[in-house]
Amino acid sequence: MSVKIYQYKRCGTCVKAIKFLEANNLSYDSIPIREQAPSKDELLKMLDAYDGNIKKLFNTSGQDYRALGLGKKLAYLTLDEQLELLMGNGNLVKRPFVLHGDKAIVGFKEEIWQEFFSL
Repeated sequence: MSVKIYQYKRCGTCVKAIKFLEANNLSYDSIPIREQAPSKDELLKMLDAYDGNIKKLFNTSGQDYRALGLGKKLAYLTLDEQLELLMGNGNLVKRPFVLHGDKAIVGFKEEIWQEFFSL
């Protein structure tokens, strides 16, 4: 089963994640997140993985997040409005954004990924 990874090639964390996948012989499909944001179904799957905490899905350290003032606005938006933001702008999505079978994870920490992939 292939790993689906939304990533940005200039993102250091994404580069580490790709190296991890390759070092562990895990096949993956790489999707450029800035050009193609995750779908609503994929975002909902990720949202389930994080017990409904949608803030975990946002790239809160990104320029777009700050430029839009989402730190103050996010709490006042509906879930659908937040999902629309994420679907409309891949820069707002925390990366790497990984789907693997029925599991989903964002960000990269090697020890967490080892457990996620049962290595």
